[in-house]
Amino acid sequence: MNAQMRIYGDLRSGNCLKVKYAADLLGVPHEWIAVDIAAGETRTPSFLAMNPAGQIPLVAWPDGRVLAQSNAILRYLARGTTLLPADPFLQAKIDAWLFWAQYSHEPYVAVARFEMVYLGKPKAERDPRLVTRGEAALDLMEAHLASRLWLEGGGFTIADLALLAYTRLAPEGGFDLSPRPALRAWIARCEQAIGLES
Repeated sequence: MNAQMRIYGDLRSGNCLKVKYAADLLGVPHEWIAVDIAAGETRTPSFLAMNPAGQIPLVAWPDGRVLAQSNAILRYLARGTTLLPADPFLQAKIDAWLFWAQYSHEPYVAVARFEMVYLGKPKAERDPRLVTRGEAALDLMEAHLASRLWLEGGGFTIADLALLAYTRLAPEGGFDLSPRPALRAWIARCEQAIGLES
């Protein structure tokens, strides 16, 4: 297909998964290019020429355009769809969740998971700061979702998509979702919305 975009990513990464979820859900033609960070594949001269930050996910088009940062990619892919409603205030509310995800959720929930899954640390040896802040992030989501089905706007949006990947993987970082029924129900709704089996 002409002008098909390429997504460079790692399916073990929540930030990469959310871009794949969005592209698949929206039916955006793309080629998935697996990149292994552990093998140094984001530090090669060819990759750094596309993204000097050496980070994935990265989206590239045949005309030379590239776009990095998972939430920026989500916003781009979702424009003109129900995943990003047209109302400017609602978009700002969705953006607030995107910023919160990267500042107050991912650095704790995802990094605790990294310690256990990739570094092989037992649950008891996770960085206590990560645990405290990760639990607080999950508690905030539980409280917010106790009275609503979706994070913002009454429907499934990129706010939900942005937070789904690492939240559903939180148990791999030693976080217990069993006392958080609203969060677990939200994860199930999100998985159903994108056709993902739990």
